[in-house]
Amino acid sequence: MQSKIAVVTGAGSGIGRAVAVELLRAGWSVALAGRRPGTLEETAALVPGGASLAVRTDVSQPEDVAALFAAAVGRFGRVDLLFNNAGTFGPGGVPVEELPYDAWRHVVDTNLNGAFLCAQAAYRQMKEQDPQGGRIINNGSISAHTPRPHSVAYTATKHALTGLTKSLSLDGRAYDIAVGQIDIGNAATDMTARMQTGALQANGEIAAEPVMDVADVARTVRHMAELPLEANVQFATVLATAMPYVGRG
Repeated sequence: MQSKIAVVTGAGSGIGRAVAVELLRAGWSVALAGRRPGTLEETAALVPGGASLAVRTDVSQPEDVAALFAAAVGRFGRVDLLFNNAGTFGPGGVPVEELPYDAWRHVVDTNLNGAFLCAQAAYRQMKEQDPQGGRIINNGSISAHTPRPHSVAYTATKHALTGLTKSLSLDGRAYDIAVGQIDIGNAATDMTARMQTGALQANGEIAAEPVMDVADVARTVRHMAELPLEANVQFATVLATAMPYVGRG
């Protein structure tokens, strides 16, 4: 494959790191975006000799997002892929009536507004570059389909992300911009560590949940990313096989 250029947000840990590493090992050039420069450099170091660029970015800040894409284009010349991954769950275990407004806003600003700002910047670049086009993959989550208890902010933003994906996919057709979404359930990361020790279930019980290797998610994203622009995985669901989701638990 001729080297292509990706921007991966939330690249300093978890799913973002796994996807960035998978792409770098496959020969992609990758702009690594995240709030902590140190963890971005750690991600880059996992693939010695990889063509990576670490850019400190708070995706909720328009000026940071503009600087991220300017840096990526300045270094690599174009953007072929945005993996829109940065996100936060927010305070765990907080009932809706007790959730502070500031906590709600932080989740919305990161998960939804940040995804929009990055997608908008990618869309503008992909529309104007030559050859035209590219791909955006949004990290949705199982919570884009069904909630966990006490997760109103996270669930609301992930449901909204599905609407963002559909609208971007429609509007991108004229410019060879393919947009899809990956909905992930219980990939083994720091964010899901509590699943293995016990998570609150809808019936009020605390139960340990199975997880899957985050590398399986990364391979799925790479497959979506390397399709020709004439083909698109609109929605993909990748989850730990035995996690409580399908059916009644």
